[in-house]
Amino acid sequence: MNPYVLTTLLSSLGLGTTLTFASSHWLLAWMGLEINTLAIVPLMAQHHHPRAVEATTKYFLTQATAAAVILFASTTNAWITGEWDMTNMSNPIAAAIILAALALKIGLAPMHFWMPEVLQGLDLLTGLILSTWQKLAPLALIVQTAQAFDPLLLTTLGLMSTLVGGWGGLNQTQLRKILAYSSIAHMGWMIIVLQHAPQLTLLALLTYILMTSAAFLTLKLSYATKVGTLATTWSKSPLLTATTALVLLSLGGLPPLTGFMPKWLILQELAKQDLPLTATVMALAALISLYFYLRLCYAMTLTISPNTITSTTPWRTQTNQASIPLALSTVMALGLLPITPTIMTLVI
Repeated sequence: MNPYVLTTLLSSLGLGTTLTFASSHWLLAWMGLEINTLAIVPLMAQHHHPRAVEATTKYFLTQATAAAVILFASTTNAWITGEWDMTNMSNPIAAAIILAALALKIGLAPMHFWMPEVLQGLDLLTGLILSTWQKLAPLALIVQTAQAFDPLLLTTLGLMSTLVGGWGGLNQTQLRKILAYSSIAHMGWMIIVLQHAPQLTLLALLTYILMTSAAFLTLKLSYATKVGTLATTWSKSPLLTATTALVLLSLGGLPPLTGFMPKWLILQELAKQDLPLTATVMALAALISLYFYLRLCYAMTLTISPNTITSTTPWRTQTNQASIPLALSTVMALGLLPITPTIMTLVI
């Protein structure tokens, strides 16, 4: 892609997200979401592969539907209350409709069906943008208007997302689909605690971005798209294989890795709010997710490739990928748990 076009599209991504962050008016927030969607569509379709075009079409239709519903619900609320301010969502029906549309935007269950299919058709770097940056603006809107949403609806969305994210990833062999279900499960953890401690939602989002960035950049470096391909990574870089396995376990939330921190604090907060049953279901759903991360670790470290490779062996090819972002995200995805108190003081 032309560097000027790429710069324009990435700048538009930043502009759309910033506009949504800064706005307290529903119309401006909707404009930011639209700019975001239109900026990433050419990035998704840049390889002109039929699967990429199909994924782009599915993504565009889904996001356009969600944006139309947001505009409809915010107009309804403005019609009833007389103002467009986000903090004045006094109509419960409009608030529920907006929450459903924003859940569709970020891929919360049961509005998650588009996400694995879309992510499967994308390049890994574009998939990284879709899994991290594109979540920021809708999540910011959910956080800003959280007090208007029904607590039972938020809890239901969170529980469904963690359960669907765990069950959906069990049967997958494509790494991008597994990461999509991982994203759905992590979004559930963020939403479940939103009504009780929004700062923990922010913490969970930051750790999720770090761990997902490390996972996507590692797969990009090793040219891995299927579980079977992971078996050849040990011959390219044994150290990278070891750190990748740890990053996957961090995504699963195992101590003493960074991914344990948000799950630990969220379960603690749910227990404080006298929700032991909800906390128990969330912990069990995390175990289901941990199973398919362990399956990936097993494929990387304890198996050999089942395929006879007739082309140039992948570890002989040179890569031009920058290793500093991968190194930084991997280190932070593995080693932030000991400084949890410091992070909590910064977040709170």
